[in-house]
Amino acid sequence: MFFWFAGGAIACVWVVLRDPAIDYRLVVAGALLPNTVDYWFKAVRPMHSVLAPMLVLAIVMLATIGRRHARRALLAVPFAMFLHLVLDGTWSDKQMFWWPLLGRLDQTSLPTFRRDVLLLAAQELAGMGVIIWFVLRFKLSSPLRRRQFVHSGRLDRSLVS
Repeated sequence: MFFWFAGGAIACVWVVLRDPAIDYRLVVAGALLPNTVDYWFKAVRPMHSVLAPMLVLAIVMLATIGRRHARRALLAVPFAMFLHLVLDGTWSDKQMFWWPLLGRLDQTSLPTFRRDVLLLAAQELAGMGVIIWFVLRFKLSSPLRRRQFVHSGRLDRSLVS
């Protein structure tokens, strides 16, 4: 699952914040981080509990004391990690979500891989649709705008109404 988390996080961040200055590259990275890390373990690990984004948030806050611009940029990562938990439905498994407070992590596969193939396909298509909307909405098909976006992760302010 790539497009579901990338597109879903982009859409949520844009709809809620409507901020062109957010580094959307970090949003995508944060949204993909839990599955990327836990995939190597072949089982659910703390990246799928609320503890992981909370720890990353605390680390970002402490590491960026007195560095406002760095903090603003890096906060996209833990926020997107929280969005991953929402998009993955992790919150519906209280032992996994609230680990270590309410139990232990089981050694089962990631929540993504427990879903029916048709649901996974529908989610990926929805994520692709959001990414296509994002590219069209912010005119990222223009080589200049695309180059600026790839370089900075930010959107062209002139396109934000």
